[in-house]
Amino acid sequence: MNTDRIKRLDKLFDAFSVIAEGNYVYVCDMREDLSRWSQNAVDYFDLPDVYIFDAGSVWEECIHPDDRKVYRESIEKIFKGEDLGHDMQYRALAGDGNYVICTCRGVVITDDDGIPEYFAGSIRNHGSLSYIDTITGLRSLYGFFDDIKTMIRKKSSSAVIMIGTKGFSSVNDVYGYSFGNKVLINLSAAIVEKFSNIGTVYRLDGTKFAVISSSMDTDMLADIYHSLQEYVSHDLYIDGERVSISLNAGLIAADDFEIGHETLYSCLKYAYYESKDRHLGELVIFEDSLSGDDRHFIEQINTIRSSIVNDCEGFYLCYQPIINAASGTLRGAEALIRWRNDRYGSVSPVRFIPILEQDILFPELGKWIMRQAMTECRKLLHKYPDFRLNINISYAQLEKRDFIYDVFSIIRETGYPKENLCFEMTERCRLLDKSILRNTFDVFRQHKIKIAIDDFGTGFASIGVLRDFKVDTVKIDREYVKNITTSVADQNTVSFISSLADAFSADVCVEGVEDESIRDCLVKYKIKGLQGYYYSKPVVIGDFCDRYL
Repeated sequence: MNTDRIKRLDKLFDAFSVIAEGNYVYVCDMREDLSRWSQNAVDYFDLPDVYIFDAGSVWEECIHPDDRKVYRESIEKIFKGEDLGHDMQYRALAGDGNYVICTCRGVVITDDDGIPEYFAGSIRNHGSLSYIDTITGLRSLYGFFDDIKTMIRKKSSSAVIMIGTKGFSSVNDVYGYSFGNKVLINLSAAIVEKFSNIGTVYRLDGTKFAVISSSMDTDMLADIYHSLQEYVSHDLYIDGERVSISLNAGLIAADDFEIGHETLYSCLKYAYYESKDRHLGELVIFEDSLSGDDRHFIEQINTIRSSIVNDCEGFYLCYQPIINAASGTLRGAEALIRWRNDRYGSVSPVRFIPILEQDILFPELGKWIMRQAMTECRKLLHKYPDFRLNINISYAQLEKRDFIYDVFSIIRETGYPKENLCFEMTERCRLLDKSILRNTFDVFRQHKIKIAIDDFGTGFASIGVLRDFKVDTVKIDREYVKNITTSVADQNTVSFISSLADAFSADVCVEGVEDESIRDCLVKYKIKGLQGYYYSKPVVIGDFCDRYL
């Protein structure tokens, strides 16, 4: 092969790449039938190399069988000199085994004598949208996902770090969005500089970025991140104005190739939000919060994720009774999610729920929980017409626009009475904008659906919630109860919270009632509901009904 022609082929490829705007680029030397293709296309469609002989035939094998005839006829006309290009759409097989819709546009470049010499063009993958972020010029979230999939498919051990800002909205509020975009551009430039020759930098959603590195271990990446933190805290200037930004970061070592890219991304987001919410921006490495056998927990998460896709196979509900403190009779129950399978046995929701909350599938699990709980508990209403079913709601559900619609759809589907429902808001709901919570609370209140604040006294559950939102029940966390028979401080805390709730016209339910002495101590306060192992551990609906029906 003539090396001069290869050099010319590369120059043409580079020229087309400049104007490709995120599309895949190809340039074919028609005399040698040698083509140069984008590396992204090679990775995404699992092509043999960036240089391909007889690329028309190789690419035809990727095209859906029903679309090949039209494609083949077009290529034949181009190589015979009967057409000077094509503009067509077809389905192409990606490396993950799925077909995506592509639009291919190409033109023939002739020599000085008008004889076809090169065929060049671009392919737009409609399944991956834009690979380039328009503000920073970095590869986008879609490019990030494609590269993660390729990394897993090719079993390339890498470290993935997610970096984001905290309180960036204040920059937009003070300086305006145009200035805010300049900050993002300069921040992205700083990240690129710090991680130059180490990995690929991406802009994800909002003010989050990511780096995929196959050449650095986690300790080295941690050192670079700390250096970046120092820089953006003290030395970042925009238009002569010093701007101090706080960063957060999560990191995961990607060396388990039996998992899906969605699982890896969910675990990465979990580590990131641990950094943001609990570790003051220090880098959180996903594995560092695990130990011993737990280091393979990501495999369990991957299996649990697959269970959600398969109609929530392996999930089931248990119910813990809530007892009327005054009469000792059944007041209601809290529905609690559980999961098990033959390989891993039972896995505690305390372990998998915080990670799955970062997953796009979590709202589907939430709908399954609501539907299952309402269906299973309808039978209790015949004997207990005032029975109240408590269902935990995550911030990941609340932030979805169609959450309220889903709730009422499931109520209509199951026939469960709205006035017998109580949604418990978990601690992480503090991450939501107050307007979202207020709107949700107002809609539920109009339909007589009750709202409970779980784990009161910790994190999200504070006095401000009672002041800003009308709630029906305050649930006192078990930490304030386990030593209440001997701890004056805990006795004063329970007394204060129950009086405070009463001042805001809210009931009080106490969790963690483990024995008779705790029960006897609690009934002296303004408490309506009691819940704990003294009455029953969480049990499946059959055992619950055997006891109470």
